[in-house]
This record gives sequence, structure tokens and C-alpha cells, in this order.
Amino acid sequence: QVQLVESGGGLVQPGGSLRLSCAASGSIFSIGAMGWYRQAPGKQRELVAAITSGGSTNYVDSVKGRFTISRDNAKNTVYLQMNNLRPEDTALYYCNAEIYSDRHVYFAYWGQGTQVTVSS
Repeated sequence: QVQLVESGGGLVQPGGSLRLSCAASGSIFSIGAMGWYRQAPGKQRELVAAITSGGSTNYVDSVKGRFTISRDNAKNTVYLQMNNLRPEDTALYYCNAEIYSDRHVYFAYWGQGTQVTVSS
């Protein structure tokens, strides 16, 4: 069994910062790509940022220059540093990870979500 546990969400004023963490635990052979998604009320879930096992990253245009994704492979953890937050960043943030149970087989797991609210 694999679990992804997120933390770090909360209420912040516009221009503020938050750091999200997502730790994977359980029966893990290795982890492939990891990413952060978000879903605002009435909107579709969107990919915010992703990072490969080798460290390559990509971001949705709206967060480029403000958010940074990173990972610590020794801790099976992915982070999302969010700076200069805007009200439109308000959403439920989910982490996602490709968890390999052996060399060839993986499943994509989701965390439970952590709320980020940007408001004055």
C-alpha cells in the first residue's frame, strides 16, 4: 500500500509565500515523475508543476517565475515553493506521483489535497 501525505497549505495574504510538501510512503521500489495539481471551485483540475526523476521541471505559464518544484529522492518527497501568491492561486492542491512497485510496473497515486487560500 502506498500513501501520499501533503502538508503546508493555509491562508496567506497576496504577495505571501507557502511551501507545500508531499511525502510518499509504503511499498515503493522507485518513484518516477512527481507533480502538483490544483483545482479551484467550478474549474477543472490543472497541472501546476511537474518534476521527473532526473530533475527536469515544467510549469503552467501562470506560475512561472513564482513557483518552484523540487524533490528529495532520499525522503520520497516533493515540494512546491510558492512565492508572490495571488488570489487566483486559491485552490485545493494535490500531489501526484508515479510509484513503481518493481522495475517495470507503476501506478499513479494522488494525495488527499491541501487547501491554499490567498486573500487579504
